[in-house]
Amino acid sequence: MTDARRPHTVVFALLLLVLAVTFGPAPATAAGADDAWWLPTARPDPDSQIGVTGEPFRGTTPGGEVRGFVDAHDHLFSNEAFGGRLICGKVFSEAGVADALKDCPEHYPDGTLAVFDYITHGGDGRHDPVGWPTFKDWPAYDSMTHQANYYAWVERAWRGGQRVLVNDLVTNGVICSVYFFKDRSCDEMTSIRLQAKLTYDLQAYVDRMYGGTGKGWFRVVTDSAQARQVIEQGKLAVVLGVETSEPFGCKQVLDLPQCSKADIDKGLDELYALGVRSMFLCHKFDNALCGVRFDEGGLGTAINVGQFLSTGTFWKTEKCTGPQHDNPIGTQPSAAEADLPAGTSVPRYDSDAQCNTRGLTALGEYAVHGMMQRKMMLEIDHMSVKAVGRALDIFESARYPGVLSSHSWMDMDWTERVYRLGGFVAQYMHGSEGFVAEAARTKALRDRYGVGYGYGTDFNGVGSHPAPRGADAPRRVTYPFRSVDGGSVLDRQVTGERTWDVNTDGGAHAGLIPDWIEDIRQVGGQDVAADLFRGAESYLGTWGATEHHQAAVNLADGATATASSTEWNPFTSYAPGRAVDGNRDTRWAADWSDDQWLTADLGATHRVGRVTLDWERAYARSYRVELSTDGTTWRTVWSTTTGDGGLDTATFAGTPARWVRVHGVQRGTNWGYSLYEMTVHSD
Repeated sequence: MTDARRPHTVVFALLLLVLAVTFGPAPATAAGADDAWWLPTARPDPDSQIGVTGEPFRGTTPGGEVRGFVDAHDHLFSNEAFGGRLICGKVFSEAGVADALKDCPEHYPDGTLAVFDYITHGGDGRHDPVGWPTFKDWPAYDSMTHQANYYAWVERAWRGGQRVLVNDLVTNGVICSVYFFKDRSCDEMTSIRLQAKLTYDLQAYVDRMYGGTGKGWFRVVTDSAQARQVIEQGKLAVVLGVETSEPFGCKQVLDLPQCSKADIDKGLDELYALGVRSMFLCHKFDNALCGVRFDEGGLGTAINVGQFLSTGTFWKTEKCTGPQHDNPIGTQPSAAEADLPAGTSVPRYDSDAQCNTRGLTALGEYAVHGMMQRKMMLEIDHMSVKAVGRALDIFESARYPGVLSSHSWMDMDWTERVYRLGGFVAQYMHGSEGFVAEAARTKALRDRYGVGYGYGTDFNGVGSHPAPRGADAPRRVTYPFRSVDGGSVLDRQVTGERTWDVNTDGGAHAGLIPDWIEDIRQVGGQDVAADLFRGAESYLGTWGATEHHQAAVNLADGATATASSTEWNPFTSYAPGRAVDGNRDTRWAADWSDDQWLTADLGATHRVGRVTLDWERAYARSYRVELSTDGTTWRTVWSTTTGDGGLDTATFAGTPARWVRVHGVQRGTNWGYSLYEMTVHSD
């Protein structure tokens, strides 16, 4: 029996097929009309709109790789930091959006007392304080003190393709203590604990909208396998990090540390138990662990004042010894200078001295090794180049991949060292044109190492964000647009009575991340967007490699050691065995002449391919590594004439040997040669 309507049915089916081809592939797992897992069943009313339609992508590639963007540096709950009144507004509130998105009380009626805004950003701080529902003046790309991470805006970022979010728990005790308005303690660890708790509270808040525990899109993860499972489900994997100036109470006053190794161990254990998997060792102010990169402009002056109030010393500089350099110190006037004691002023600095004199301290090295033992990832942005160089030396000596640069504060000359280790690099959320230019500069390195790219928005991090390019800018964003994966359609984002447009509002809040990425795609083309879309996989690759890292066996541990000479001291032994005892508090030291050697007998013949030397201040400028199977005939497998001390790792083709000798040819100082430790590995 024939059906006269069949031709029309065929035409309609073909039309559906054409539309499917035109607008992208069907989701990996099709959802019925009543199976819209990405939509909540009980969103608060009223609330912000999301402005996205379409099912979020889920699943993995045929090669098992996750897809999606990674925001490697954000601060969801910094409104709870700095005494609780520096960042105005909340990420969420049980009382609803009107309670969450309101200004600090002291900003009423016209923003005159928005003190931190004009200290750090200039101007007079005046603004319309009303948030919900009008949002006349905030959030804005150049406002440093208003909530930019309302949960529904983060939800839009997820719907637009973001799959990893690093929530850095952040605070600064000194900023808290000098800021006029606060409603809680300035203790940094108290704030960190609260922000961690609120991250889990937000997860529960979202879960309730979706029907119960584990059903929401916001998922806090504590290992890379869990993160992969979350992303495969199409949800957002949230990783906890820490960015604070005095972790574990490790401040320094007049160059004296205020913490101990026991404090560091206790602090790392507590952070790990909270779910923290990455952290900065120093931030803004020099502390007992490391020196910092400097801030520029008026903000730099304000931070240097804080440095003095925190430590009793201003930043100190020296000429850089290599191509790497710290940021120029900001010297513009700042209202913060009024906080200095009478008769004290911020010093002047030589323009050709851009490196912090302070690097990674002994306690800092202890903390680095402690993080390695716990399989945590180290954030190296904000560390001075001297501190970063030493940290990378330590990681290279152990082949440890857990190193992150999450928001462009690392000296870019270190980029290849990070990639070579297996680390991850993200760029600050600059304007699209600047972001594209920097992405192009490092594109060849990403291609060489087969990695994706990330961004660090630093929302709620007291920094500016991309300015609007203008409604008439070339290659501007046209609404609505499709997400990079092709599965969702995004229109202008609306909250209350305010409609945001990235062309005219710039990067005002986290909900505009997809719009900003579309702006990048318009300016820079599909390649840079594709690199960003591979970011989640690369970040998880670094994290997974960190978790699975195994320390190599040290063949020289406890070996019998001999030397050409030993420096005599009536109080301390500098015997050869001190360089192979696994204790960095002891060392071997030779007489004060050039031609000296240290030999380790491994006890049996092994394949040797790597030797690490941890020099004391008395180092070798010219030396060689020699191997022997009989203790008599020696073969040089590695040498240098440009040694600069610190931590050296000599890598060479695996060679059978029982004896390993370090033979000093020329000293780098007027002293002899001195080694804290020599380690020997098969590869």
